[in-house]
Amino acid sequence: MPNVVWPEQRVRRNERLRLNCHESVLIWFTGLPGAGKTTLAYALDRSLYNKGFHTYALDDDNIGYGLCGNLGLSREDHKESTRRVAEVGRLFVDAGIITLAAFFSPYREDRIFARKLFRPGEFIEIYVRCPLAECEKRDGKGYYERARSGRIKGVTDVDSIYEKPENPELILETDKYDVETCLEKILAYLKEELII
Repeated sequence: MPNVVWPEQRVRRNERLRLNCHESVLIWFTGLPGAGKTTLAYALDRSLYNKGFHTYALDDDNIGYGLCGNLGLSREDHKESTRRVAEVGRLFVDAGIITLAAFFSPYREDRIFARKLFRPGEFIEIYVRCPLAECEKRDGKGYYERARSGRIKGVTDVDSIYEKPENPELILETDKYDVETCLEKILAYLKEELII
């Protein structure tokens, strides 16, 4: 954009990290609707907060109310939604916050774009894997029911594709493991990588 210059911050990121006593990263949960992305993101948010870490969770609901409220389920809308969320995530990471983003983000290209906005180690992709049949059983928001009846179009893995991550940092199989077990795996990874 012309005439836009990234401002020199008066409080630098390393100062914020020193104050917070932890690294800041964007943890990106991707997977089918109903796989458990938001459930895991909010469980992690609460767990980290309880341990004294500075966190914030973003999902389709809190982002959809405002920032992405004008977007739907088309390919271009998914692309723009991922871009907006990644840019917000970049600001939160710069602010020293462990940021959790739970979004379908069905297209690999868009997630790769998001990763490139961050330095190595700042973007952690978690593939929340769950079979479609199980996701449909969980269908808390009625996406699949409305898609199958033709009331909405562009629902991931019904009439729109989902491209699985090729090299995620973690794969969590939520049809096999409960929330607590998945949470333990995430926390173990964050400790191993010296993020917390």
